[in-house]
Amino acid sequence: MDGFLRRRDLPSFCRVGDVTHPDFQLFVNETLKSSRAQGLILNTLEELEGPILAQTRSQFPKIYTIGPLQTHLKSRLKVPICSNSLWEEDMSCITWLNAQPLRSVVYVSFGSLTMVTKDQLIEFLHGLINSGKQFLWVIRPNSVLGKNGETQILTELLQGTRERGYIVDWAPQEIVLAHQAIGGFLTHSGWNSILESVIAGVPMICWPYHGDQQINSRFVGEIWKLGLDMKDTCDRHIIEKMVRKLMDEMRVEFKQSTDLMAKLAKNAVSEGGSSYSSLDGLIEDIRLMCVD
Repeated sequence: MDGFLRRRDLPSFCRVGDVTHPDFQLFVNETLKSSRAQGLILNTLEELEGPILAQTRSQFPKIYTIGPLQTHLKSRLKVPICSNSLWEEDMSCITWLNAQPLRSVVYVSFGSLTMVTKDQLIEFLHGLINSGKQFLWVIRPNSVLGKNGETQILTELLQGTRERGYIVDWAPQEIVLAHQAIGGFLTHSGWNSILESVIAGVPMICWPYHGDQQINSRFVGEIWKLGLDMKDTCDRHIIEKMVRKLMDEMRVEFKQSTDLMAKLAKNAVSEGGSSYSSLDGLIEDIRLMCVD
């Protein structure tokens, strides 16, 4: 794995020209402080990040890998749990998905923080339409930069999606990704979205926005082979090409890799699995600390 990370795969605060930059110093200081912890609790799993965790343990021997956390919670409780969504979920998209063929739809969502420009939104729109694929697109209110940005493109969006797509303000993402009609996920590659996609066995096109998303997208495409890395570009022709590659050209290859990782992730949070056992160990260690 050595040497596969490029400068552009690093978070923006790691690419500053001056090491005294406040963002870089904040990152360094917080990392140094973490060495004082008795252990690290991580929302990941050994089967996904084994080599990375092995290196991390050289500095932090006590690491508890208890993810994917949401799936782990469900496996422990064995009862339905409430949604942790930040916004009201539009369930009408599930009705729309029910009418679509198997693995024919690209789900598009850039998470709860990503902002896009009007031009970027238009490029995504044309790329998706030109790909010839059906798509379900989450566009949060006030997520388009610029004065009246959303109002200006509303007509074009509605015209472009009338035949092929469906747009909602917010979607029940876990339910959407688990739906049989979903064949791919165009994502900002935030960690929660990646884990949800892993569990659902859905391949990804990653368009990272900030923070860890830059590295996440590189791992998805280069190491885990669970999708494609589309960072540093927002061009309709590239978007069209990436969607077709994910949904058609490499469909079989990605299905094999995502199915395998989904199986490993589900096993990890099942009784006796790596994450299940790690959480048991964490609970026991906390209990012993309280006794002491």
